[in-house]
Amino acid sequence: MTAITDAEFEQAAGTAPKAVLRYLRARGWGFARDFGRGQLWELRTADDHGPPFQVLVPMERQVRDYQGRVADLLETLSAVEGRRPAEILREMSLPPADWQYLRLAPPGPSGTAPLVDLVPALAGLRDLMTAAAAATVATEPQPVQPAQKPQRVKDYVASVRLDQTRVGSYVIAAHTPLSEPPAQPELPLPDALPQEPFERLVSRRLYAGVVCARQAAERSVAGDSLDDFARYVHAGLSANLCEALVRIAGEERRGYRLSFAWSADLPVEQSTPPVAIGQRLLEALEEGAKDLRARLGRRGVRVRGTVVRLRRDFPRGPGEVTVSGYLVDEDDRTRRVRMTLGREHYDRAALAHKEGHEVIVEGDLTVHGTAARMERVTGFHLQYVDD
Repeated sequence: MTAITDAEFEQAAGTAPKAVLRYLRARGWGFARDFGRGQLWELRTADDHGPPFQVLVPMERQVRDYQGRVADLLETLSAVEGRRPAEILREMSLPPADWQYLRLAPPGPSGTAPLVDLVPALAGLRDLMTAAAAATVATEPQPVQPAQKPQRVKDYVASVRLDQTRVGSYVIAAHTPLSEPPAQPELPLPDALPQEPFERLVSRRLYAGVVCARQAAERSVAGDSLDDFARYVHAGLSANLCEALVRIAGEERRGYRLSFAWSADLPVEQSTPPVAIGQRLLEALEEGAKDLRARLGRRGVRVRGTVVRLRRDFPRGPGEVTVSGYLVDEDDRTRRVRMTLGREHYDRAALAHKEGHEVIVEGDLTVHGTAARMERVTGFHLQYVDD
């Protein structure tokens, strides 16, 4: 147990009961008994068969020994969590937020991590948050998300904060403050659920996506098939999310665990146990991401380039066209994209090839290995010299 300092004792006086209760609820403590001006709260751990941890929470700041009672509570929490009272006090002062904990297992002393492991873990965590936010704002499932993300997704990722590391190997703690939920209608519909703030919706989608990714990877390993990845797309699973989970593991492909803590101001009723991603699942996640990109591809993309090949079996009718170009708003890498065009679009492609005009093709892109193909072409436009 870490003894509380004089400065921390003074700070305890300014800690509101509501902040203390929010902190306890978010970390699994439960109400046990009401004493009027105080409440007894308990914490039971799954691997501890002894008596529960207990703290007494003063409910009125006007009581004479309020400061001392909060100080006693802080010392107990410090012993249970293995953290300094100052860290707990600081966290109690934070606004309502959802938390995500990434527990790595790098070699070396507990509480440290090699730089080569930490950098990809942070980048993967950022990509994971981005994929969850993009799935939340999308109007339909996106097995492969576009590279250019909506501004709301960028704003969300920018709002995610990293906190101090936790005890237990190396734990990255991230949290997202919850904004005010959307205004409720004056006359809500019967049985209508209250709307949640956008940040909570992303947290939910993130948890669902990670759980589905793990389940798809486990079934892939057990059945030697990648079919299950596509079945979970409706729940927020995407190639981007799978790639982010792989990236977190770094080059050494070390396993890790993700756990979630929900703001006590907006409780989550269902159980959300931690999700472990072991080494045996990482290869399946990587292959699943490739399969999603190959089979389901990217929807509504635009390719800009020049027509380099034309072929059709009859003078009139559809034909095969190859365009050498790049994906607009996504990347500058040159690639060759094959497509089947109807008569009208094929004639435009022939004109562009003859006169040297660029074209913009709109449709859904699939990639098989290094071969890219445009499916369901919805637009074919010539870009004249003056354009």
